[in-house]
Amino acid sequence: MPRPRGSFKALPNYRLHKPSGRAVVTLAGRDHYLGAYGSKESRDLYDRVVGEWLASGRVQTPDAAPTGATAGITVVEVIAAFWRHAQTYYRRPDGTTTKELRNLKNALRPLKRLYGPTPALAFGPVALRAVRDEMVRLGWCRTHINRQVNRIRHVFKWAAGRELVPSSVYHALQAVEGLKAGRSEAKESKPVKPVAWSYVEAIEPYVSRQVWAMVKLQWITGMRSGEVTRMTTSAIETGDGQWVYRPAAHKTQHHGHLREVYMGEQCKQILATFLKPDFAAFIFSPADAECERREEQHEARKTPPSCGNTPGSNRARRPRRSPGDRYTVEAYCKAIHAACDAAFPPPDELARQRVSARGRKAKKGTRWETSAEWKSRLGKEMWARLRRWRETHRWHPHQLRHSAGTRLRKEFGVEAAQVILGHKTLSVTEIYAEKNVEAARQIMGKVG
Repeated sequence: MPRPRGSFKALPNYRLHKPSGRAVVTLAGRDHYLGAYGSKESRDLYDRVVGEWLASGRVQTPDAAPTGATAGITVVEVIAAFWRHAQTYYRRPDGTTTKELRNLKNALRPLKRLYGPTPALAFGPVALRAVRDEMVRLGWCRTHINRQVNRIRHVFKWAAGRELVPSSVYHALQAVEGLKAGRSEAKESKPVKPVAWSYVEAIEPYVSRQVWAMVKLQWITGMRSGEVTRMTTSAIETGDGQWVYRPAAHKTQHHGHLREVYMGEQCKQILATFLKPDFAAFIFSPADAECERREEQHEARKTPPSCGNTPGSNRARRPRRSPGDRYTVEAYCKAIHAACDAAFPPPDELARQRVSARGRKAKKGTRWETSAEWKSRLGKEMWARLRRWRETHRWHPHQLRHSAGTRLRKEFGVEAAQVILGHKTLSVTEIYAEKNVEAARQIMGKVG
């Protein structure tokens, strides 16, 4: 079977250079002569040269590059070599990529745009500061910029470890200090605060049974969003006593940490109706939620079964999107945001309105205005008011973890909260658990 053209896994050929009778291999557009053709020494040298080329990410090293003003590989070539490594490195045991790959892509985008053609040897602290200034101009918050700059440093550290650039390039980039709070033009991020149960409870009528179960589990246990969306029956140790959930993939898994989520009677009652005979199947599935929604619609149908469409006949043959077998963190968050918008509608002057429409499918000659029409009608000032309304009345799943940490710390202490949340240090738990200042207020009320 012929090899597909442009196959990435194809190795450069060991060839004969007829004019000289020597063996030759071409790497990154440059010929490497290996000695007498067919000799053991030339074969060994071929293996060494190709092995070093593969270890460097299929990019020519600076020692083998031409000398002069453009000596060495460029920044975009370093990025390309690192990206091939990142696509295989930042993966979970099930083969899916982690969110770090997306973070790296966003961090490298301004670097590539500003300094892509620049030789990697010429990328120093001043250039890194220029990339950082571009991030500030893009409106990124200070803490996010510092993390993205560290990711750029990591790329050059990786390149130095494979001799794509001298180690001095990476060490020079370490001299760039991080942005300090209140001492830069970068905006500050808002701290994640716990969410009150009244706000959580209000969305129950507007979410599916699966989403509401995940919300309650997070509220009780303080699980991460990625952990609750990936729950499978096989990962739960069931029995007569306490259940223990050990996620197959979690945030600190690559550090060798074991994550265990302990679940009591409330969690058992929530999960009882979702456990599946297929132990490998995800417990909470959008496909199951869609099936239940259609069944509810069919039960609420007023048209006799002998009239109108039969069940399943009014569906697209090839839908653009179909519900998956599990919720992603993004889909989980969007479902909560949509429920918040329904539970806490904006004032009438800011809400979406119905406008006149034409056609048979238009309900009583009206339709909902599109997003563009909505934004145009409100104008810049009122649209900003609507965004502020949403920010005030929306919450996201990560706040459930903060709520659980605060509640557990108040009732059982910070060390218990540390174990339940799965943190290795108390300093991290301090971020997730708001300090209980009520006791301090009562003391000072008596003292002062």
